[in-house]
Amino acid sequence: MPENQKIAIVILSWNGEKLFPKFLPSVIRNSTQPGTEIYVADNGSTDNSIRFLKKNYPEVKIIGLKKNYGFAEGYNQALNQVEANYFVLLNSDVEVTPNWLEPCISMLKADEKLAAVQPKILSYEKPHQFEYAGAAGGFIDLFGYPFCQGRMLNRMEPDLGQYNLPSPIFWASGACMFIKSDLFYNAGGFDGDFWAHMEEIDLCWRLKNQGYKVAYLPQSVVFHLGGGTLSYNSHKKVYLNFRNNLFMLFKNLPRTQFTRIFFARMILDGVAALKFLLGFHLHSFWAVLKAHGSFYRNLGKLIKKRKKLQQIMVVKNHPEIYRKSIMWKFFIQKKRKFAELNFNPEK
Repeated sequence: MPENQKIAIVILSWNGEKLFPKFLPSVIRNSTQPGTEIYVADNGSTDNSIRFLKKNYPEVKIIGLKKNYGFAEGYNQALNQVEANYFVLLNSDVEVTPNWLEPCISMLKADEKLAAVQPKILSYEKPHQFEYAGAAGGFIDLFGYPFCQGRMLNRMEPDLGQYNLPSPIFWASGACMFIKSDLFYNAGGFDGDFWAHMEEIDLCWRLKNQGYKVAYLPQSVVFHLGGGTLSYNSHKKVYLNFRNNLFMLFKNLPRTQFTRIFFARMILDGVAALKFLLGFHLHSFWAVLKAHGSFYRNLGKLIKKRKKLQQIMVVKNHPEIYRKSIMWKFFIQKKRKFAELNFNPEK
C-alpha cells in the first residue's frame, strides 16, 4: 500500500474500560499494515478509561471528547480530529481476526464509486452464528424497516457459508464499517440528531442517493459482543429506533414515493404501538408515542434537511431496497431466513 494511503481505526468508547483488555489486543495484533493507526475516541467517560489506555496500550492514540455526544455526533467530533484516507469505525466490543483490514481496504481502492464496506459480523458469544448488528450486510424494506443477510428482525441464522460471496448491500453496520474519509465528509458525516441507532443506515442512504455503492465482503471476519451500550430490549432503544427511522425516511425518500410510504409507515407505527399496549409492554408503547412526539418537534429542522438532500439526489431507486413488507413476510408468512424472501439485490 502506498505510504500516503493512511488508515485510521477509530473506536468510539464510553465507559469502556472493562472491554479494552478483552477486545483491544486483537485490534492491535491484527492491524499492523503500514500507514495504519488505532484511535480510541473517549466519549466523555466517567470511568478510568483514559488513564487505563495510557498505562496499558501506549500505542493507541486517544481522542478525548468533552462530553458524551452519543454515537453519531461522537464519531463526527472524533473524525474531525483524524487525518486518513480510510476510516474504520469499530465498536469497542468487537474482536477482529487476522487479515481483516486488507481485503476491505483493497476493495475500496479498486472502485471509485464504492463508498463503504462491511465485513462478515459474527456473534462473539456464539461464533458460528451471525450477530444482530449487521450480520452479512444490511437492507431495508419498502417501509424503511431494516434487516440483514443472516438476520431477519430478531432472528439470527447460523453461519453455514451461505453468505460467503461479496455482494451489494444497502447499509453497512456501524459496528464495523470501512468508509472513504472524503466521502464521509462530503456526505455530511452522521446526522448528530440521531444520537444513536440507524445513523449508519441514514448515511449509507445519503451516499447511495448520490450515486455511490455499499458492499459486503465476507473475506473479512469480526466477532461482535453486542448490546454493550443499550441492550436489545431497552425501551430507550425502542424510542431511538422508531424516532430515527422516521427521521431517516423523511430525509431520504424521493418525492415520487414520499407521501404514500411515509403515510403507510405512520399507520404501521400506530399498529406497533397498539400491539405493545395490548401486550402490556407499556414502556415500549410510550416509547413509540415519545418517538413520534420528537419527530413533530423536529419537523422544521427535518424539512430543511430534506430540501437540501433532494437537491443533490441523483439516484432515486435502489435495487437493495426490498419492495415488499418485511413485517408481513416475518409475522404473517413466517419467513425466518433471508433466502426465503427470494430477494436478489443485484438485479
